Amino acid sequence: MLSTGIQIPENTKIGSGFRIVHFGHIVINPATIIGKNFNISHGFTLGHAEGRQVGSPIIKDNVSIQTNAVVVGGVVIGNDALIAPNAFVNFDVPDGAIVLGNSGKIILKDKASEKYIVYKVE
Repeated sequence: MLSTGIQIPENTKIGSGFRIVHFGHIVINPATIIGKNFNISHGFTLGHAEGRQVGSPIIKDNVSIQTNAVVVGGVVIGNDALIAPNAFVNFDVPDGAIVLGNSGKIILKDKASEKYIVYKVE
């Protein structure tokens, strides 16, 4: 972590097709579960939370999370979702959704992440 700014513990469950799009500060809690074709950018956090949404995130397939986004708590990010830059997510995100802003606003769009998943693994 100190030399790269990237903290992804080796016991984190990550599916095939994982891609870090831009180098920089990235933190992923080891209890997070990540599906296939997960693309992330710099300044990004997947974190554990206590309280109402206790737990760590579950990320399904074909998800892209953009620069400086934060996803915390025992939430589920659905298939083909896109979390936009600077979004704060502490709630479940349905399949095919885009999340914008803080507090996050959901916009439903079929295959929301399609243009953002590069080198997709089938």
